[in-house]
Amino acid sequence: MSGILVETIGKVVTVTLDCPPVNALTMARYQEITTIFNAISQRDDVHCVVLGATGNKAFCAGLDLQEFLNAPADKDSERAAIVRAMFAAVRHCAIPVIAAVNGPALGAGCVLASVCDIRIASEKASFGLPEINVGRCGGGAHLGRLVPPGLLRLMVFTGEPISAWEAHRVGLVEQLVSAKRLRPAAMELAQTIAAKSPIGLRLGKESINKAEFMPVEEGYAMEQTYSTRLLQTEDAREATRAAVEKRAPVFKGR
Repeated sequence: MSGILVETIGKVVTVTLDCPPVNALTMARYQEITTIFNAISQRDDVHCVVLGATGNKAFCAGLDLQEFLNAPADKDSERAAIVRAMFAAVRHCAIPVIAAVNGPALGAGCVLASVCDIRIASEKASFGLPEINVGRCGGGAHLGRLVPPGLLRLMVFTGEPISAWEAHRVGLVEQLVSAKRLRPAAMELAQTIAAKSPIGLRLGKESINKAEFMPVEEGYAMEQTYSTRLLQTEDAREATRAAVEKRAPVFKGR
């Protein structure tokens, strides 16, 4: 048992952390998630990902502390590179990724949720960076894209998590739902996204990621180059025709 489940449902692929009780991440799981998301980026039959977790105790409690305790300090740089590769594979996945956060997302689990494109959380979720409590630091670079600077520092310096309600209030979480509604809500949104132009989704995500840290005018100019590329595709012409003809578009991915 690897602890990671992958399932294709129509044009949506689900990736589920399945390593109870708290879905902690070992080095092997970091590497497996990297492999999974890199493989998803190469697929042309799915257009959105839902990243979730089994159980109701935690979304992901972060790094497996027993493994970390037994790891030699002189191997930390190698381990850090493996962790970075996983976050990059999720953040730069070719298609949109929705995190369905069912419980506490702590440490690497919080960062994992933050590198997804959209976060839907149940009322039982919480988000925290408790690294300071175990002799570590990190995660602020990714989480800082999504929360106010003062709140980020509060989370880093105290190690205390914020509730799902607070995460929703500050914009870390886009949708807050009951635990019962979490998976249906995530799948409904994923299916809505997956019905859009496959090329449009891929070019749109890549352009957003590239423009994120650019000056506004430069970022917008770069996005326009992607829009020009999209305009030259069959899917773009079909989208325009469908809008004019008031019908659902039929995309071919080219």
